[in-house]
Amino acid sequence: MRLGAHSQAGFRRSVVEGNRARFGADTPVRVVRNQQIAIDVQVVGGDQENNYQIAQQLRQQIALIPGAVDVNVHQIVNNPSLLVDIDRTRADQLNLTEKQIADDLLVSLSGSAQTAPNFWLNPQNGVSYSIAVQTPQYVIDSAADIYRTPIGVTNGAQPQLLSNVASIHNTATPVVVSHYNVQRIFDVYANTQNRDLGGVAQQVQKIVDQMKPHLPRGTTLAVRGQIQSMNSSYFGLGVGIAFAVLLVYFLLVVNFQSWLDPFIIITALPGALTGIVWMLFLTGTTISVPALMGTIMCIGVATANSILVVTFANDVLREGKDAFSAAKEAGFTRLRPVIMTALAMILGMLPMSLGLGSGGEQNAPLGRAVIGGLTIASLFTLFFVPVAYRLLKRNFKPRVLHPRLRSGPEGESHAPAPTT
Repeated sequence: MRLGAHSQAGFRRSVVEGNRARFGADTPVRVVRNQQIAIDVQVVGGDQENNYQIAQQLRQQIALIPGAVDVNVHQIVNNPSLLVDIDRTRADQLNLTEKQIADDLLVSLSGSAQTAPNFWLNPQNGVSYSIAVQTPQYVIDSAADIYRTPIGVTNGAQPQLLSNVASIHNTATPVVVSHYNVQRIFDVYANTQNRDLGGVAQQVQKIVDQMKPHLPRGTTLAVRGQIQSMNSSYFGLGVGIAFAVLLVYFLLVVNFQSWLDPFIIITALPGALTGIVWMLFLTGTTISVPALMGTIMCIGVATANSILVVTFANDVLREGKDAFSAAKEAGFTRLRPVIMTALAMILGMLPMSLGLGSGGEQNAPLGRAVIGGLTIASLFTLFFVPVAYRLLKRNFKPRVLHPRLRSGPEGESHAPAPTT
């Protein structure tokens, strides 16, 4: 039997099991950690044979999803290996132990650099060189060459050949063994190309949901990888946006001493959200963490512009004019400040939104979200907020003060305070 080139260079480590030693291409068993792959569908359970078949079915179905590439099962369960079966009776007659036989094979096939490291110091340049003893790989190209490996050289006894104390059989062993929370798993890895991760993940989740009712007892499916991190990030930012809106509202309630005025102010925020979605759709940009960060920025700027309009309208309303006149005058008077504030932010974000330069596409969604959000939010501030002010303040009546409070100590009269 001739060994392939990969197998020739692959004798790395031996594992003694009872009276047997295993040798395989590369390390027979490697325990790996969960890697941050784009999409990682894990088949968890104790039935390894059935779980591997389930993983292969998932691989075939996920490979048909548009945009899913490099779909593969990470674990290799049938790697060609050689099983060295030691004759314990014969080895005992020759004063050899299984450990000695396994150690001698390990040194011959993998070298002594790990088991017995030695260094030689060159006195001329002061550099230490590692010295390792190993059978050249080009010499071992068949099982017969392994049979001729000398055994028992280091114990002082007469050296023996491996063929005198062991036999070699072909077998198959797993190359990768993965665990998650102690349990054995099979990973189905997938990347994305020419499509967003969220769209591919939704179709993968549908496939997983369809297979869950047909799973054997004790087997579960879980979708992990970068999609898990993305979902947690989106959830955290979504909660942050909602909390930002509520925080702005309650701060304005404290500042205005009113529940109605802050509500009129935040009516510009739906326009900001609409502009963000509109701009991302027109530019073909997916919703991402930078885009959500731009959403939070828009909330602050849109609220500030809306405060200018409502504050000025309240001042006009206190002068005795009706809600319609106050809203109309506030819209005309605050036109330039609102446009100047929004235009300054939009022009500042324009280079970022173009995504120029190395790594520019990473922050481009932030700039595009800010530009789209402020564009529509400014229109809402100048047109929709005055309309909302007119409708919600149409029944406004000035607060009537007690006669004793209408004039001050020196006869100065106080203007009636507004009520909401």
